[in-house]
Amino acid sequence: MRKPRLPPLGAVRAFHAVAGCLSFKQAAEQLGVSATAVSHQIKLLESMLECRVCERSAQGVSLTQAGELLYGATQSAFSALETATAQIMQAAQPPALTVTTTSNFLTHWLVPRLADFKAQLPAIDLRLHTSVERVDLTQRTVDAAIRYRETPETHLHSTLLYEDRFILVASPSLGIKEKEDLRAATLFHVEQRHVPADSPTWQNWRRRYGPDGLDCSGGLIFSDETHALQAAVAGQGVVIASRLLANDLLQRGVLTAPFDESLPGARYYLVTTEETAQRADIIALQHWLLQQMAGQPADK
Repeated sequence: MRKPRLPPLGAVRAFHAVAGCLSFKQAAEQLGVSATAVSHQIKLLESMLECRVCERSAQGVSLTQAGELLYGATQSAFSALETATAQIMQAAQPPALTVTTTSNFLTHWLVPRLADFKAQLPAIDLRLHTSVERVDLTQRTVDAAIRYRETPETHLHSTLLYEDRFILVASPSLGIKEKEDLRAATLFHVEQRHVPADSPTWQNWRRRYGPDGLDCSGGLIFSDETHALQAAVAGQGVVIASRLLANDLLQRGVLTAPFDESLPGARYYLVTTEETAQRADIIALQHWLLQQMAGQPADK
């Protein structure tokens, strides 16, 4: 049996619009044509099918039995076409690049550089995620992580971005010039620093650099380095902070680092799965991060 000759797509499309709203006028508005043009398409369709698909009366438009059958088919066909078109268009778009990191790194380092990222890599749809918990990259809920660690992670692809140090920073308004000035300052303590293992505490600072007898038990305790830095900018005390995270504040002059000495820090890594590391957008992100990190102050 020979396959039946299908009606022109324009006629089918006109019928689908009429059947959806049961109005030639509304169908014409949807299609951007005249009602007369829609009527001609319906007549062409009925001529090819050799039957009526709709009836017009004073009460409006209604579908015939053949029209109901055809409308069921056009609903399925146009729905499938819309789905396929959306999938094709989505596949043509670059994939979203989701990166997870800490809120401290995002706030103090990444956010100020996002404009440069978009200028250099406008095609990448970057999505940022923060979490205090370590995200399992093998679950593929995110594509990459920027992590603060002392050593690379096994079974993952790690790119060293920056070796950090911890420096003493304070507002210029405090006028701290000598180590002895710390005795009169409020010391800020930051909790929950899991790396480096030799935590950058005031006790470690006093042991290495003095002054002898500095009271490290007093001061204010913060659970987040961001809040400690904000309080330091406000001139409320002195904090031992990540050089990388404090650098922009130092360059703006709202904080000062009165001493050259520093305490050991850990390292920032870009971490992905071995498979994801080969993606073009991941490679572009890696190059951009290394380029940006190259302008940061080096270890002392």
